[in-house]
Amino acid sequence: MSIGMKVKKEKILLIAFLSFFAYVFIHLSKNFFGLDKLTLCLFRYFVISIFIFYAFLKKDLTTWILLSIIIGIEFGIDHPEIAVELRFLSQIFLRLIKTIIAPILFSTLVVGIASHSNIKQLGSMGWKSLLYFEIVTTLALFIGLIAINVSQAGVGIVMPSGITSHQFPKVESKTWQDTILHVFPENFIKSIYHGDVLPIVVFSVIFGISMLFLDEKKRRPILSFTESISEIMFKFTKIIMYFAPIGVGSAIAYTVGHMGLDILYNLFQLLFTLYIALLIFLIVVLFPILLWIKVPLRGFVKALMEPVSLAFATTSSESALPLLMENLEKLGVPRKIIAFVIPTGYSFNLDGTTLYLSLATVFVAQASGIPLSFSQQIFIGLTLILTSKGVAGVPRASLVILLATVSSFGLPTWPILAIIGIDELMDMARTTVNVIGNGLASCVIARSEGELDDEKMLDYIKKNRDNGL
Repeated sequence: MSIGMKVKKEKILLIAFLSFFAYVFIHLSKNFFGLDKLTLCLFRYFVISIFIFYAFLKKDLTTWILLSIIIGIEFGIDHPEIAVELRFLSQIFLRLIKTIIAPILFSTLVVGIASHSNIKQLGSMGWKSLLYFEIVTTLALFIGLIAINVSQAGVGIVMPSGITSHQFPKVESKTWQDTILHVFPENFIKSIYHGDVLPIVVFSVIFGISMLFLDEKKRRPILSFTESISEIMFKFTKIIMYFAPIGVGSAIAYTVGHMGLDILYNLFQLLFTLYIALLIFLIVVLFPILLWIKVPLRGFVKALMEPVSLAFATTSSESALPLLMENLEKLGVPRKIIAFVIPTGYSFNLDGTTLYLSLATVFVAQASGIPLSFSQQIFIGLTLILTSKGVAGVPRASLVILLATVSSFGLPTWPILAIIGIDELMDMARTTVNVIGNGLASCVIARSEGELDDEKMLDYIKKNRDNGL
């Protein structure tokens, strides 16, 4: 590929993005420039046509997923009544993803553990992972608390009209004993059926450790079988990903179609606070960690672009899991580390969710006119860190956790009605940060164990650079 062609494609992409952001500004400012509807419509379709042309030049999945998001937004704006009927396409995609979660977790964890000859290294990975998770999620908690106290988004909140028609999700009160009990599988098949990640992880870890005590002759057939299952699941993932642009596009179309872009005017301050706080967390916490472990930003962004796009559109970390694991391996993280860190991180390293929950809880108190001291806020936040374990993979499960926590601390629940109206938009952002945080965690543990393959990483970056990516 010539240098000229690379420059040309970069210019096309830059023009497309600038045009799209200009379009969004015009639309959200309610036609600030006084353009008629036909002119705006033609301009929007012109921008989309540039993206389609760029997608045909790139011919990679990431570009087509991003294009499907843009087309989904436009379709939801222009044809909301049809867009809401397309939800079944995104549900098909999510169901296909969910079918491979249990087998891919089981097979990769068992292979990762059973192929270890050193149990001490396994223990080392375990305590390093948990220590890293708790440090990072605690930092996310503090950033969320600081952001909401600075913005005071809950003070004088005005409820959007019609939002009281929403129903609260059903909440079952849980003690800390119930939370711990949930970690351990009662029935492995039942855990698979309900999609409970933590019990599957615990069963797989114990199964893998048990295999270490078998002699090589008995262990080898089972290990070969689980390795084959693991490889099949990654091939399965590649097939499913061909459907990703359709699933992602329909998910976005449904969101815009049934909520409309006008929802951005309701509770904009709260939404803005969350997005800014998450951005600060990425820049102040995760980016320095990336520099510290000496992982090139370009390669890391490329590896996470596709899984992050999926997580953003579907509001489910689970949908990004198979592709995240595959791309991290291409980046140079050993599969045995990925297999241990990623599933564990999906339960213990929910950076975006922790930040959101701390922010939203204080928002409820502010909206209710109930002052909370900073020590009270920290105590509530630490409680949220414990109660939020295992919610990854379930769209908007954080809302249930928030409602349960608010009720348990005696705060009024009516302000959550306001949050419900924009929770889908907030869920997109926090889920994205969850995926980025877990991707970085696997790189951190791999570097600390001295097993991050820098040569493979550089080859991955060079290959994508040569392809103009």
